[in-house]
Amino acid sequence: MAGGLGVRVTELAQALAESGFRTHLIFVGDPNLPGHEVQFHGNLHLYRWSQWISRSHPNGVYDGEYLKVRDFNDSVPRLVADHIVGPAAAQGKTVAVLAEEWHTAEATWRTSDLLYSVGLRNHALLLWNANNTFAFKQINWTRLSFVSTITTVSRYMKHLMWPLGLNPLVIPNGIPDRFLAPPDKHMTDAIRHGVGGAPFLFKIGRFDPDKRWMQAVEAAVRLKRGGHRVRLVVRGGIEPHGGQVLAHAYRRGLVVKDVTAPRGDDWAAVSALTEASRDADVLNLRFFLSDDFKRACYGAADAVLANSGHEPFGIVGLEVMGAGGIAVVGATGEDYAISFQNCLAIETDDAEELAGAVRHLMAHPEWLDPIREEARRTAALFTWNRVIANLLGKLDYLASKPK
Repeated sequence: MAGGLGVRVTELAQALAESGFRTHLIFVGDPNLPGHEVQFHGNLHLYRWSQWISRSHPNGVYDGEYLKVRDFNDSVPRLVADHIVGPAAAQGKTVAVLAEEWHTAEATWRTSDLLYSVGLRNHALLLWNANNTFAFKQINWTRLSFVSTITTVSRYMKHLMWPLGLNPLVIPNGIPDRFLAPPDKHMTDAIRHGVGGAPFLFKIGRFDPDKRWMQAVEAAVRLKRGGHRVRLVVRGGIEPHGGQVLAHAYRRGLVVKDVTAPRGDDWAAVSALTEASRDADVLNLRFFLSDDFKRACYGAADAVLANSGHEPFGIVGLEVMGAGGIAVVGATGEDYAISFQNCLAIETDDAEELAGAVRHLMAHPEWLDPIREEARRTAALFTWNRVIANLLGKLDYLASKPK
């Protein structure tokens, strides 16, 4: 599964299966794994679709993207009708069909049309969810909204969709229960003492201008010039913007150092980070971060910079809060955020706002524990079980509407 959407649908499907719901997840999958796999005591069925295309397009899920979309549109509706909705209808059950993102829009209305043609449409509730605004101009909204209920992940996204004549229902993203467990204390302490920043800032995400990497660098510059021993630890992706970010940090007088470590050895990563922190301001992590290491960084940092200019929901901020970290989020889709209560919320791309918020927090150490505690309480409201309760409430409402 690729990116944040892959994480969302994987974890939601697993949580539904664990809750006792027969769940079918259909996705463009690895050609080297089984085409159909059953997990969670028969409750979760994985369908790795379009494998015949993926074999000749091995460079990730987006290689041959439009071929895969066409194949998905042509074949998935029949699978849903014949092998999922049909058998469920024979048992007197109703199937909830949840589709995600623009790639599935046409498959959604084709599924509706096929179900109608074979007399099964009243046995299915179709929902189509917008996780972002990608390819909105390619979607036939009139047709999609006629055959399905449109949903999205935050009030911010809901408001962005109003000008399209849509009023989607909001069903938020979530985090698994395991992300509420405190990170390993020994590792957290070792990272905090090893980095030794005052402040220690951590940022992880794609190297995308929307993620406000330049703001993070500029804030570090201002903190350093103000006499602070700042350490900015970053983990980006392979995007070209990363070179621009690191070059800008160098030009602004920050000492930048790459940090490498063997995959799977978290304590080697801690040692490498500690060594590099002695004489660098920006530490660029060039190795895979396990969940344990990442969550230890969340807990160790004085602030985790998860703010963006456009954030449909803000799942990273919520993960930080679940680990008891102090998340710095933006002011778009982060419906859960209350600044200086459970996080820091930054409303502009002005580096001075970010630097000022960090300075203000450092000047009030008595606020740290209350913010971390409230962050954990907030994150607990967004576990997948809570999200599923929200989803079931929406489905009950939709099922009761006149057909």
